[in-house]
Order: sequence, then structure tokens, then C-alpha cells
Amino acid sequence: MASSTSSSTLSISSSSTLIDAKPPCRQSTSPHCVSLPTLPPPVQSQTQTRPWKTPAFCRKIARNVMSKVSSTTTETATAPVDPVATSAEQLSVSDSPEFLKTIQETWEKVEDKYAVSTIAVAGAIALWGSAGVISAIDRLPLVPGALEVVGIGYTGWFAYKNILFKPDREVLVQKIKGTVKEITGIDI
Repeated sequence: MASSTSSSTLSISSSSTLIDAKPPCRQSTSPHCVSLPTLPPPVQSQTQTRPWKTPAFCRKIARNVMSKVSSTTTETATAPVDPVATSAEQLSVSDSPEFLKTIQETWEKVEDKYAVSTIAVAGAIALWGSAGVISAIDRLPLVPGALEVVGIGYTGWFAYKNILFKPDREVLVQKIKGTVKEITGIDI
């Protein structure tokens, strides 16, 4: 009995129908009524609305593509040869084998290929793992912002200690040159 009284108090009306023998209410006057939008008419036929799905239309597109391809090949065959373009193509083709030859020569000079391969694979795995850790840290709340503040602070401190004054810059340059010479053996 309680359910019948509660259902009669709420009504849903459309703009053109009567529900529970009540006239449709306006949106601005009563917040209890809900008007529903009208639905679009149903689609008559799929083939009429989508002609690109028909096989005849696909054949027509294929004919157009083939005719354009055949016309462009005849145009390119009669077009004059551009010396700048051909030299650019030769340059890009000739650079690639030299680069590969350099890599092959360097690989042939390596004595312990197994160790170099292992180090390369371990480095790739470490890079992948560190990217995952950084991604996980980046998703934590407040941590990315705190790390950014720490980075800005360290950058400011480094600039103050090593770059701001001329004697400090000279010492930094000497440290960098010494490190490069120690690693590579080349004096800069």
C-alpha cells in the first residue's frame, strides 16, 4: 500500500503524453517532473547510408587509385632529372654503409664480445627497470613536486658555488678537463 502511494507522487512526463492523468508540467515551474528528449528516427537501410561499404564503391576507388598511379608513373618518367635531388639521394645512400662499416670495424676490434654483449643487455634491462621505478615515483602524491623543488635548489646551489664567480668557473673547467683526460686520455 505504501508503494502505491509513493509511485503516484512521482511522475515522468514527456512533452506530448499524459502520465497518471496529469498534464505535462514545465521544467521551470516544477522540479519534480522530468522531460525526456525525443529519439532520432530509426535508420532505414545500412547500404543506403553507407555507400563506401558496397563492393561496387570499393572497385570504383581501386580504379581511381590505379589510374592515378599509372598517370604519375608516366609523368615521372618524362620529368627532367634534378641534379640536386640525385646528389642528396647519393649522399644519404653512401652515408649509411660507412656508418655500418664503422660499427662492424669497431665490433671486430672488441676482444671479449660476450662481456660487451652482456653489459649491453644488462644496461638495457637497468634502463627499463629505472624507467619503471621513476614512473612509480611519479605517480605518488607530493613526491614529484618535492623532487622538483630539490632539483631547483641543487641547481641554484651548483650555479652559486661553481659558475657565478670567475675563479670558481676556472676551477670547474679544470676539473672537467682533468676528468675528460683521465677517461679518454685526450688533452682538451
